[in-house]
Amino acid sequence: MFMDSNFTLKRPVTIKAVVTPRWKEEAQQQLQAQINELDGQLQQLETQGQRAIAEIQKQSIQPPGPQVVQQIENIQMQVNQRKSELLDQKNQILQQLQQVQFLEMNQEVNQGQIDGLFSLKKGDNLINKLQVEILLRDGIVEEIRGDL
Repeated sequence: MFMDSNFTLKRPVTIKAVVTPRWKEEAQQQLQAQINELDGQLQQLETQGQRAIAEIQKQSIQPPGPQVVQQIENIQMQVNQRKSELLDQKNQILQQLQQVQFLEMNQEVNQGQIDGLFSLKKGDNLINKLQVEILLRDGIVEEIRGDL
């Protein structure tokens, strides 16, 4: 009954880029911007933590009681935990930055995936239809690989 029917399905399409001087520069700028953003968040986190502690100290009697000490310790623990998460992210980005610097020109690198629609009919090789890549050079499609 469905022998001559076409089906439209969704598939992941791999996006790859050719490493060029422009690609390398843009990748490094993006990663550096992420590092700068994280540095800003770290600075803001430190400032907020110090303000919160100063506010608690200002409102408490001297010497501070055990509840106040516990509040301050909790704030410091939360700040340190968040700081650790941000530093981990920063280290990952620094590693990516280092990897980008060692990439060779004309090497192909994965840029991610997008979803694409494709038509499937009886007799098609589903595996081949699912293996599609788009190769970009400085943002321009250089090649489409696979069974469209």
